[in-house]
Amino acid sequence: MRVEIWADIACPWCYIGKARFEKGLAAFAHRDEVEVVHRSFELDPNADGPGGEPVVRHLAEKYGLSPQEAQAAEARVAEAAHGEGLGYELGRLTAGSTFGLHRLLHHAKEQGTAVHSALLDAFYRANFADLLPLGDPETVVAVAVATGAGLDEAEVRRVLADPDAYAAQVRADEREAASLGATGVPFFVLDRRFGVSGGQPAEVFTRALEQAYAAAGGLVQVAGAAAGHEDAPVCADGSCEVPAHRH
Repeated sequence: MRVEIWADIACPWCYIGKARFEKGLAAFAHRDEVEVVHRSFELDPNADGPGGEPVVRHLAEKYGLSPQEAQAAEARVAEAAHGEGLGYELGRLTAGSTFGLHRLLHHAKEQGTAVHSALLDAFYRANFADLLPLGDPETVVAVAVATGAGLDEAEVRRVLADPDAYAAQVRADEREAASLGATGVPFFVLDRRFGVSGGQPAEVFTRALEQAYAAAGGLVQVAGAAAGHEDAPVCADGSCEVPAHRH
């Protein structure tokens, strides 16, 4: 069985959802038969520059929230992350465009699943637990090399400096997500039979894995955050939605 996971480094529910999925997978009797494939998704493909704006201020300005409402939304996400044993600090900055991060993840994937997984986890920790500026190329290089997974610093720099490197792979992942009807992340597709959206509880993932293992047929949505939830734009309902202006 193959599980494909579309996610963005800038999405806190992708960070949380990955941890919950892994717990759900650990409880699945046939877990050794599951191949997990992580795919690229940009929540804001129009983002430009290195970011660096306080997230709370960004959310308040973009979605018309008061500073207190934006802070409360971020605090709820932090609480959910802590509940999964994940590091999550308030006061993080926007990551800016994540296109380069996704390109580098595709480079890491070529080095093997373990290398790719180590880099993905490192990016999540850097963004949400260590509050590092992932819009800064030197920070990205340092994070990648510090994984200890064997990524070559010169190659990391080469990929980051070349906007065309692995760009086609990132775009292909995003087109595939669109063809499957993904409007937000995290989005999980199990054996191209079942879809799960949002950072659902671990038991939901276990149940979906069991259903996908036993069933056949077309893609069926078995779980997901409520569409149109007022908290969706600020990533507070279990998934982060694509901005309406995405193109």
